[in-house]
Amino acid sequence: MNKFIISSITILSAQLLLSSCETKNDPKFINEGFIEYEAKAVDQSHPMAGLAPNKMTVKFKNDKFAADMSTMGVFTTTFIADPAKKTLIQSVKVFDVKNACIENESEMKMSNELYKLNFKPTKETKEIAGYHCKKVIATRADDPSVIFDVYYTEELDIKNATFYTPYHSIKGMLMQYRMEKFGLEMIFTATNVKKESIPDNTFVLPDFYKMISKKEMDEFFKSIQ
Repeated sequence: MNKFIISSITILSAQLLLSSCETKNDPKFINEGFIEYEAKAVDQSHPMAGLAPNKMTVKFKNDKFAADMSTMGVFTTTFIADPAKKTLIQSVKVFDVKNACIENESEMKMSNELYKLNFKPTKETKEIAGYHCKKVIATRADDPSVIFDVYYTEELDIKNATFYTPYHSIKGMLMQYRMEKFGLEMIFTATNVKKESIPDNTFVLPDFYKMISKKEMDEFFKSIQ
């Protein structure tokens, strides 16, 4: 029996190691490039639905992330996440307004509590943008009647991709999910993933932005609703 157990463990370990090596050698297993997402408001009657972008681009490099969204090239918002520093920079640019704020770890946790989710793993999978994705079922903690599917992939060489989001317990890159910011809930679905050289300054806030507090940023978005 002991020999059987040892043999089984050896075989299983070898299979896991082989699977890991195959993943790392896959040309899709990249750590630098961008992901394009289709974006749309969950509630089209929301006051800010007209300002909702229809696309989001997430650039990544060295486990840093920069997500850009724009509405008709007029209203642009960017999120820059740095897992090492545990900071999230948000900037907004609309006409002559160019504001930015920085959230620290405690502020991110407070923001995530406003959109707290519970997750139920499943064995279901599907392909999104050429990547094998696992499905989990998400339920809003403040309204259990709100249930939706979330898909993530482990086939990208990206660490801590969800650290600044309500999905921080999911260890992978989100490929289909929802997010709420300033009362507007949106759904994002990946449509394209591409390996590309990303300049380091992509993750640095330009000097022309005016730094404001998170409270002031919240008030700005409330004023345009």
